Order: sequence, then structure tokens, then C-alpha cells
Amino acid sequence: MDAYAIFNQAQYQRVSDGAIAPLLSNCELSNRLLVLVWPQLGDFDTLEYAWWLQREAFRIQKQGVMIRAVGIGDRTSGQQFCEYTGFPPDCLFVDPKAELHQKLELYPGLSLKLKSLSTAQNAWINLMLMCAGIGSPGTLAEVFRGYLGDRKAPQLIGDQEVVKAKPLPPLKGSFFNLAGGTGFQRPFELATLRLRNMVEVLSHWNTYVPDPAYLTQRGGTFLFNAQGELLYEHRDPGILGFAANMSYPLSFLGLEQDEIV
Repeated sequence: MDAYAIFNQAQYQRVSDGAIAPLLSNCELSNRLLVLVWPQLGDFDTLEYAWWLQREAFRIQKQGVMIRAVGIGDRTSGQQFCEYTGFPPDCLFVDPKAELHQKLELYPGLSLKLKSLSTAQNAWINLMLMCAGIGSPGTLAEVFRGYLGDRKAPQLIGDQEVVKAKPLPPLKGSFFNLAGGTGFQRPFELATLRLRNMVEVLSHWNTYVPDPAYLTQRGGTFLFNAQGELLYEHRDPGILGFAANMSYPLSFLGLEQDEIV
């Protein structure tokens, strides 16, 4: 069964109203359909992906792209996620047991098991190993890119924008100009946004991660035309690998990079 057929048959709980509804309901008139199968709603990748979607929301809508997303968690997770990221709750569905990920054969992540440990404890160990790059290709390079900057990526934080990422003091976007200028992703800029996400998740851990058994599960991106034909697919190989082009994760949509100044 191809990906579109799987999505077309899928029914999950919608965050906006709690109803069990078809994933692709009300998508019949879309020019292009973007289906995002996300890891845990408290995962680095999920939060960062949502940030990019909000950043480009106007141009995505202008292109007639309709979005549906499924994340691992429950409705409470989804509500917290939408409140924090601004992602529309009527476009987000939750899959508590990662059933959709399994049907699509997405990478489940590292799965080492120690008999003396519980499922949750094993998941934590595997997650930590993946954060160190084991069973998660590209993760360490992407972490370093967040600290070192990236001249191929657009500027992420506007000069007048204030970012609050404890334990750091509030930082104005122009602060990052001191690290190298403007018009591109400056050193520490992306790392600061990731720190903000981490503080959010750790502050609401039990909400975002009601079941830690799926901590290592990775996601995927699927873009279809109006006829349901697959235009683009990306299957995440590891943590912080949610796009083929991490400098500009939405490049596959044909959007031009836009600077925030």
C-alpha cells in the first residue's frame, strides 16, 4: 500500500475538537497536500519543524498547500504543542502508539534493550545514544551547525525580536549581529531557539511525553499533488534530520528563502 492510500484510510483524534476523524478530511480541494508524520510532540524535530511552518505560513497558504500533521502523544500534548508553536489545532492529529509510523515503516530509532531495565528506561538510553550520534547519522553535525552558524541559511531571529530562553537573559535579535553580521543564520542563533524549545518541553514533560516508549521514533514528510501522486518524500534518518536541507527545511516546497531582519 502506498503512502497516500495509508493516509486516506487513517483516522486519528483531532486536537481541535477531540473527534476521531479521517486524517485527510476537507483536503479534497487542495492544490498540494503536505502530510507530516512527526515524532513525539515534545521532540526537537517536531517543535523546530512547526517553527519553520509558522515562519512561512503566509507563503505556504498562498501556494495553496494544505497541511495535515500527526504527532505521537495525546490530545493534551497536542493542545500544549499548538499553544506554544501556534500550529493550528484543526490540522493536528495525535497517534499515542505510533501506529501510523509503523505502517509507513519509518525509522523507529535505536532499539537496544537491556533486560534489567523497563521500556521507558531503555527508551531513554537509546535516546541519549542517538543524541550522541549513535544510530542517528547527521545529528552531531546539525548540533554544531546550531552553534557555529550557517551562511547558507536565512537569518532566523529578527533584529527587534526578543527571545526568552532560560537560563539565558532575554536576548534581542540584534545581539547576534555581534557574532558575524546579518542576513544569514548567525552563530548561536539556532542553538538559542533550540534551547527555548528544550526549556518548554522540560517544563511540561509529562504533558508532551505521556508515554516515553516512543522517544526514539522518527518521522517523515510527504507531499502530494491534487491527484494524490507523491511529489516529495523524506524519511528522517535520525534526530535533527527532519529535512534533506536543514539550512532551509522547506526548500522542497519551492519557497524562496526569506530573511527576517
